[in-house]
Amino acid sequence: MISFVFLLILSYLTGSISGSMLIGKFKNVDIRKSGSGNAGATNALRTQGILFALPVLLIDIGKGYIAAEYFTNFSIESKIFLESDYLFFGAAAIVGHCYPIFHNFKGGKGAGTALGAIIAIYPSSIIPALFVWVCMLVLTGFVGFSTILAGFTITIFSLIDKSVLNTFHFNDINIFCMFISCFILFMHRDNISRMFKGDENQFKKVMIFKNILKK
Repeated sequence: MISFVFLLILSYLTGSISGSMLIGKFKNVDIRKSGSGNAGATNALRTQGILFALPVLLIDIGKGYIAAEYFTNFSIESKIFLESDYLFFGAAAIVGHCYPIFHNFKGGKGAGTALGAIIAIYPSSIIPALFVWVCMLVLTGFVGFSTILAGFTITIFSLIDKSVLNTFHFNDINIFCMFISCFILFMHRDNISRMFKGDENQFKKVMIFKNILKK
């Protein structure tokens, strides 16, 4: 069995493995030099296409899932601060993705890795979050804005599910979901700024209602 601190560091290092940089090695591409300069799946899709972005996304999701789902099994110290260590391991992987030690602390924005952690920790919140994400993306074309709202959907869902329907008992899942929402908002602060300035990139092809009205 392994100590909590070691597994926390290991979770961060796992998160620091960049899917875009790893796939980029095989393709001889550094997406940090293209598009928004962000080493995440969205920029990978926008600059390199779906065949590049899909494995990037799967790697990013996978490392969040692995850290949250499996690393707890090796911990000799359970229930240290909250009810379960896996929340800390999932959070550490997300931070590692955004600030990877292997790539000068310049990574993605955490959505894919957060999704992986949420799948492991609180899978029932995925459907409402994805529903909000898809709806907002179709309506606005803004990936970052849609991701922020999806993140807060997870928090709202957890408050209703884990607190209101559970005699208002505030628990560790609520805290983790709030961390996810606030951290994703923080990582997308530049997207929000560009939206207000009218400079934010849009995926106009997915705005099906606007495209239908144009016809």
